[in-house]
Amino acid sequence: MSNVVVSERIDSPKVAAQTPGQRILIIDDEAAIRDSLETLLTLEGFRVDLASDGFSGLDQLTRSTYDLLLLDLALPGESGIDLLPRIKSLVPELPVIMITAYGTVGNVVDAIRAGASNFVQKPWDNEKLLADIRVAIGKNLAEQEVVHLKRTLKQRVSFENIVGKSEPMLQLFDLVAQVAPSRSTVLIQGESGTGKELIAKAIHAHSPRRDKPFIPVNTGAVPSDLLESTLFGHERGAFTSAVAAKKGLFEVADGGTLFLDEIGTMRMDMQAKILRVLQDRRFMHVGGTQEIQVDVRIVAATNVNLEQAVKEGRFREDLFYRLNVISLELPPLRNRKEDIPLLANHYLKFYAEENGFPPPELATDALRLLMDYEWPGNVRELENAMERGVVLSNGPTLTADLLPAQLRGNTYSTALLEQRPDASLFDVMEDIERRIIADRLERCNWNQTEASEFFRVPLSTLNQKIKRLNISLKKRSRE
Repeated sequence: MSNVVVSERIDSPKVAAQTPGQRILIIDDEAAIRDSLETLLTLEGFRVDLASDGFSGLDQLTRSTYDLLLLDLALPGESGIDLLPRIKSLVPELPVIMITAYGTVGNVVDAIRAGASNFVQKPWDNEKLLADIRVAIGKNLAEQEVVHLKRTLKQRVSFENIVGKSEPMLQLFDLVAQVAPSRSTVLIQGESGTGKELIAKAIHAHSPRRDKPFIPVNTGAVPSDLLESTLFGHERGAFTSAVAAKKGLFEVADGGTLFLDEIGTMRMDMQAKILRVLQDRRFMHVGGTQEIQVDVRIVAATNVNLEQAVKEGRFREDLFYRLNVISLELPPLRNRKEDIPLLANHYLKFYAEENGFPPPELATDALRLLMDYEWPGNVRELENAMERGVVLSNGPTLTADLLPAQLRGNTYSTALLEQRPDASLFDVMEDIERRIIADRLERCNWNQTEASEFFRVPLSTLNQKIKRLNISLKKRSRE
């Protein structure tokens, strides 16, 4: 752009002392703009990286850490304002200054709402731009320092195997650090796959009970008629198969922590017995007559809304209040997407080492799919996707085509048109139907009965569609 002029260096020892090592990324499609900004900022002691479009800019943001982003509004394809929410979901704390030749009030408002720190119009004044950059970086550094000091004071423990730097997870870590040393009962609530057992283990590991047993039991997986014996033990002859006396998990966990997972599925009669143990710390073996006293901390977890279950008469209100002394809410993965790159790389490294492979690098197209997906299965689904990618990758990079089909589902409407620009609406709809059915079959491990139940259609109808759409039923070697 011809009207962009780089002024002579602004001599300021104070400024030079503030900027060494600070790194700025510039995303702009005009080479002249990039070159001018790079020269100006380099002279001022900043380290500068360049990107000519949003795609390559996002790629660099996943690979490096920056102190500030200069983002052009009018990028090819996805505009800077459209790109900004994706940037903020990836690096929420990064200050962003928008640069454009079209500084309308509407653009300024949209940019600020999307998360921009400031808005600069071309051609810019070099001294003002440098001042704006220093203010944005300085404000962000001050905010981060405050957060760091708070974390240092509040969180004096590490949480091994729990990966996350998002604000919801940092708040959760703070709560766990405060709760762990107490004797109080804890209720962990969250969707399936969010890592409730990992949090329960962290509570135990940072409690005075850390040297005693941590005993997990999935109350929803144990048959109802065996759950009482599993938890409380039994005497010989208490029932047909009781050929010998056996301790229950409450006794095994004595002095430690008993983790009751999926407690929302427990029968009402068992809820009453759990309530009594919580109140009295005493119970009897099935078929026994002598009370046994134990010192056990209860950590319970559920993906069921217990308050709603209480209203519907499916869960005892008194037990709910006994369990809900301290409540921890685990955020779903879709609400902490900035943790996705960390989690993905963590599991890539873990499963590569487990299988004796060098860990593959996550390609930009694959990361974009990970960031755009809503993750109904949460962290567990992401872990499975990364394990699959490690096993199926034959090279140093994990690309989008190695991810499970459901992650690629957001490309249904464009895939056929990219291959056949002359495709009709009927062709596109048929292609979408084919991909949706194939995706569900893959997720059901190619079990057609399970897929037909999911779609709520007769098995014969699903078979007809599979034949008409020419869907291959060859089972994958690994899912």
